[in-house]
Amino acid sequence: MKKFLLFSLLFVVGIWFALSNFKGLAAQGEFDSIILDFREDIPTTEISQQIEAIAREYDRTANLNSIFSVGDNIYTLKGDKDLLNALRKSSLSQDTEYIEPNYIYEALETANDPRYNEQWNLQKINIEKAWDETKGDGITVAVIDTGVSRVPDLKQTNFVKGYDFVNNKENASDDNGHGTHVAGTIAQSTNNGYGVAGVAYKAKIMPLKVLSRSGGGTVADIAEAIRFAADNGADVINMSLGGGGESKLMKEAIDYAFSKNVAIIAAAGNSNANSSSYPARYPKVLSVSALNSTGSKASYSNYGAGVDISAPGGDREGGKILQETISPRTGEPIFVGLVGTSMASPHVAGVAALVKASGVSNPEQVYSVLKQSSLKVEKDPLNYYGAGQLDASAAVQQAEKGKITFRDFFRWLRDNGYLNPGFWFDGGAVALIPKIIMVVVGYLLAWFLRNYLPWTWALNGGIIMGSSGLFFLQGFYIFDLPQWPFRVMGSSIPELGNAIQGSIQLNPIFASVLIPFGLVALLLANPQGKWFAIGTSIGFASCLGVSAVVSPALWGLGTGIAAQSFLAINALLCFGLAYLASKGEKQLA
Repeated sequence: MKKFLLFSLLFVVGIWFALSNFKGLAAQGEFDSIILDFREDIPTTEISQQIEAIAREYDRTANLNSIFSVGDNIYTLKGDKDLLNALRKSSLSQDTEYIEPNYIYEALETANDPRYNEQWNLQKINIEKAWDETKGDGITVAVIDTGVSRVPDLKQTNFVKGYDFVNNKENASDDNGHGTHVAGTIAQSTNNGYGVAGVAYKAKIMPLKVLSRSGGGTVADIAEAIRFAADNGADVINMSLGGGGESKLMKEAIDYAFSKNVAIIAAAGNSNANSSSYPARYPKVLSVSALNSTGSKASYSNYGAGVDISAPGGDREGGKILQETISPRTGEPIFVGLVGTSMASPHVAGVAALVKASGVSNPEQVYSVLKQSSLKVEKDPLNYYGAGQLDASAAVQQAEKGKITFRDFFRWLRDNGYLNPGFWFDGGAVALIPKIIMVVVGYLLAWFLRNYLPWTWALNGGIIMGSSGLFFLQGFYIFDLPQWPFRVMGSSIPELGNAIQGSIQLNPIFASVLIPFGLVALLLANPQGKWFAIGTSIGFASCLGVSAVVSPALWGLGTGIAAQSFLAINALLCFGLAYLASKGEKQLA
């Protein structure tokens, strides 16, 4: 029993260690300045004294981040990690709400290649049917990016007052090209006989420049831009930018905008990592991963923890996202195709504007409409697509009605394949049946050995862990956590070799008699542990036997007769091992 408890403890500790050391949960970005958020009840004179003290002791000058920082007392100063730790340990912490890194986020683009003539991306999201209902009239979308320049194909697009937080001026024109390209996807002038189209081309654009010409910008500027947008009538915010490092200042700004009914959309990131980057990872932000022109996950796109929905982001070989922007070298207008989650996010922001124009104002409801109306992907174990792939037409139809009627629900079932019997047998709800069969067969095998078995918790635990595992945990999803720990905990022992990768092919080392044999050899002398080992052998026999019949798939052996034979033979060996071990225990008794 002690060894059994030790194994359980090691398993729990192992899961905890893996989660605590998972890079996606503690992603840290780069910074060269520090944010000081002084308490609002601190007098200005006292703040000035503190700033003078910092200058004397650390030879650093703290300044208001911008003219919009006066009310919130947000100051920034140049500094590194050592200065950050020193300030946090000083008496300054008593007069500040927080002292944190002023992380640098980057524009999330991956290429600047020759142009393409067709906007396949708009066809992929069914934009034409959405335009039959709305074009985004009356909605303002804030583009928090490198700024927006009025290129010829944006001349008929309506603009509202914005701000340049990098240079602290009202003219938020673009000197990089990224922000103008993003704004074009949202609201490029359409039906004007020139150039290309935009998703919500009747919506207004609010240009907010937070990224410099090189594409970098600080958390402090981005957070202030979010508040500016919320305070100046923005309905939707798009942030095609991101980086590592969680910020309280950023989170507060997002929560503030969300409380003012602003829907906030952000790019998941281009690192092919199993988690969204910030700010997309915040709970009140809709995180967007990227699709290529075939509708699959783009190779660069982040996925997994935090991803809410997917949209076209393009790829270098099969199609890029075409819009008119400026050349960062000459500043002149140019049509160019770009790829990245930066290009995917404005598709969702544009459709969010269409949804809002259809009468849905609450951002939580906007997110719900976008996700519920998305095209579902049947098999997505690594959460490449979030709730599904963006569908502008379905989103607008649902928003127009305010709720899903029976007719809409029936159409949704039909369009997503749920009315096709093949769906249920190829990977829908009936995919749980093999797991249930494994449990049942495991207990049937145990029934054949009933003369030799005491029905203990150890035996039952072994049968379940060897046959099906806690399979219901595989469908669990907790925001901002990776999915592989749930796949591991929801897998049987034979499936552990492929659980982390999410592969359907079993590892022949795990899916064999080797582990049951080792457990029996190790625990046979233990009064309680031996029954766990025997139960595990019975569970293995069930899992491998059912897999041989239902879904034989094995590394190196494929899915044919070789895999079936391997699984069937090892199933018999596991049952024979359980029989011999339990019979021997009965004779000893």
